[in-house]
Amino acid sequence: MTDEPVETAEPIAPATTQQASARFVRVDFPADGRDGVALVTISRPDSLNALSFAVVDQIADAFEALGGDPSCRAIVLTGEGERAFAAGADIKELAVQEATTLAREDPFTPWDRIRRVTRPLIAAVRGFALGGGCELAMACDVIVAGDDARFGQPEIKLGVMPGAGGTQRLTLAIGKARAMDLILTGRTIDAREAEAAGLVSRVVPAEEPLGTALDVASVIASMSPVAVAAAKRAVLRAHELPLEAGLELERRDFYLLFGSEDQREGMAAFREKRAPAWKGR
Repeated sequence: MTDEPVETAEPIAPATTQQASARFVRVDFPADGRDGVALVTISRPDSLNALSFAVVDQIADAFEALGGDPSCRAIVLTGEGERAFAAGADIKELAVQEATTLAREDPFTPWDRIRRVTRPLIAAVRGFALGGGCELAMACDVIVAGDDARFGQPEIKLGVMPGAGGTQRLTLAIGKARAMDLILTGRTIDAREAEAAGLVSRVVPAEEPLGTALDVASVIASMSPVAVAAAKRAVLRAHELPLEAGLELERRDFYLLFGSEDQREGMAAFREKRAPAWKGR
């Protein structure tokens, strides 16, 4: 959701009827030497890439398909155009929802599917990343922001609250005090403030977040897939577990990696001063 509600060109309709057959998500594989990297683009520029239920479902579909492709080792997510990564939810669609319908149909389940993606996710953010757009960026593992990006959870201005992870992920990322400030006032912050607060991984000039995100993904994709998956899992569990339990999980996964071919190859390559040839097992 933006500071001003996003208005789309589509007529008001239930989530699954008007948009079910439309494709709002594009998947590409950069042909510039970035092996193992996939690019997922939200393509609704006329509505600032607003996140209708269908769009989020298609993002989850794309991530799951790429997660089943062994040639894909890292995923970059971006929004089409320069004005927005994703300006928020589709307000016309949300405005006609009812509590009983939402509880029965639970249209936010695609967000759970996104959370379970094992491939590293890198968000390349330009312009608005507000409401659902901010939640989507936070669902990624790394956020590369242009210096024109703006982040926030302004749902309170519409009489609601974040519902796709905003109250939880924002608090974990920037702490209770800052999260309360943003969520209860609905104010937005620029990329530099987001970086200082710990929400954003890197800030680059406005025209560079996609290229930088692809570079980050390429570096990740060059590492051992089994080690990357284990490391991502351990970092994510750090938010959920007490320190002692988290340390036990980390140590267990560290030990288990010594049963992998990639561990033996990586250490042999280091000794032999050559590039490793990962097997992903």
